[in-house]
Amino acid sequence: MNVVIIGGGASGIACAVRIKQNNPDLEVTVLEHLDEACKKIHATGNGRCNITNKNAAGFDTTKEFFESLGLVLRESGEGRMYPYSNQAQSVVTVMLSACEQLGVDIVTSCNVSRVEKLGGQFNIFTDKGVFTSDYLVLATGGMAQSALGSDGSGYALAEAFGHSVTELSPALVQLKSSSKNCRVLKGVRAKCTVKIETNGDIIAEDYGELLFTEYGISGIVTMNLSQHISDKRLKSGEDRCHAIIDFVPSMSERELIVHYNSFGCFDGILPHKLCVVLQRQTDGDGAKTAKYIKNWKLIITGTKGYDYAQITKGGVPLSELKDANESKLCDGLFIVGELTDNQFECGGFNLDYAFNSGIAAADKISSF
Repeated sequence: MNVVIIGGGASGIACAVRIKQNNPDLEVTVLEHLDEACKKIHATGNGRCNITNKNAAGFDTTKEFFESLGLVLRESGEGRMYPYSNQAQSVVTVMLSACEQLGVDIVTSCNVSRVEKLGGQFNIFTDKGVFTSDYLVLATGGMAQSALGSDGSGYALAEAFGHSVTELSPALVQLKSSSKNCRVLKGVRAKCTVKIETNGDIIAEDYGELLFTEYGISGIVTMNLSQHISDKRLKSGEDRCHAIIDFVPSMSERELIVHYNSFGCFDGILPHKLCVVLQRQTDGDGAKTAKYIKNWKLIITGTKGYDYAQITKGGVPLSELKDANESKLCDGLFIVGELTDNQFECGGFNLDYAFNSGIAAADKISSF
């Protein structure tokens, strides 16, 4: 019995290693279209690799899996877990070393053109020949950061087996604004509550650090809310979108006014640059400035796009998959990781899902 995995990223390599751990006699081949596997892992967590989160559903599984490879984890606030070395390279090294020791065949610079299933066997057509397998795992990733491997090619492969793909958009990505105030405030950070207002309705809200940039806004709170922004709808004029910012969620508007009346400014609460911008907008009116602090509107014109996104929103619906990410439409087919419509917030949750979905598929395949 043999298995072919298309995609040598987090979910694909985790799946390959786990299969061989479970059953060393199974033949496992990974087809990776880049010149090396795990390239995207190098860039995660700013090169440190936020591998999982203590609050993630699959934390225990991820932790145990990497401990079996000799990787020690450490926590770095808010449940975020990193390799003890604080180097993403450590994650890549232990995974690829395990592949070599266990006998996983990784074929790099291999481009898949077509897939099919005939007579109970999968045929994978590539520029390096035709591969056949009893089980096929699609682990190609989505469309985020195509230079690191996720070029969106996996969606067509899933569709070839009858699967659908939901609307796709960049997620965990920075947001663009037409406001000149963002350029003025470039580099200013604030812990605040941000709401996304689309066509007059509040559709999402989150709290966290906001960073002003030349093009708009960034920071964890922005990244988490970005999945609610549709570039397609904004470009067509179907949506009008604002970010509504409460810079001091721990104080009421009335408390802010009292503070202003006592001290004549908000420099003791907010960054000076932000105070200057707000007071200029309100002509120095303390009460009006307090209102703006609690309810500052910023026009959102779109996201920074897939090249800057950490993940892709959308993919193969989970309703088309059984337990362990096995296809309901094609026996022996598994669709894992970012290729599925299953996204999470920042903090290691998405990478945890990538590893866990690959491991779950491996356990199911090994049980047949």
